[in-house]
Amino acid sequence: MLKIQEIREIIKLIDQSSVDEFSYEYEGSKIELKKNAAAPQFIQQEVQQPAPQAVQQAPAPAPVQAEAAPSQAEESKPAEAKADDSNLHKITSPMVGTFYQSSSPDSDAYVKVGSKVDDSSVVCIVEAMKLFNEIEAEVKGEIVEILVKDGQLVEYGQPLFLVKPE
Repeated sequence: MLKIQEIREIIKLIDQSSVDEFSYEYEGSKIELKKNAAAPQFIQQEVQQPAPQAVQQAPAPAPVQAEAAPSQAEESKPAEAKADDSNLHKITSPMVGTFYQSSSPDSDAYVKVGSKVDDSSVVCIVEAMKLFNEIEAEVKGEIVEILVKDGQLVEYGQPLFLVKPE
C-alpha cells in the first residue's frame, strides 16, 4: 500500500502535468485521480467578482476606507498570524475532499489547539470519493491553530493546521 507521502507526490506530479485522469493499481490498492472536474468551479468563482471592480471605480477615498475597515476588524488577527506564520509549519490538505477532526462523530478529535504531535501523528481525515485518508502532522511540535471546521470542504494544498515546531 502506498504511503500518504507517495500519494502526495503523485498528486503534485499530476497537478503539474497536462494529464486529466490517472489510475494506479498495486497489490489490491487502487488510486484514481481526476483533475479536470474542479477546473470549471474556479472559473465560475473568478467570473463572479464584478463587485470589487465597481469599488475600484469609486472615488479614491472609498478604497482607502474599504481597506481601513477590514484591517482594523478582520485583518488584525491575520496580520498577527502572518507575523507568527514565519516560524510555524502549515499542515496542508493533500487532496480535495471533506475535512473531519475525528474518525467518527462519536469520537474525540485527533488533535486540539495545544496538542503535541510528532511527524507520524494523525491530525485529521480528508474524505475523498468515499475513501477516508488519514493526514499526518509531518513535523514534531504543538498545534497552534485549526484553520478549518469539521465537515468543511477543503482544496488541494489548503492549510488545515498551524504547528509550532519543536
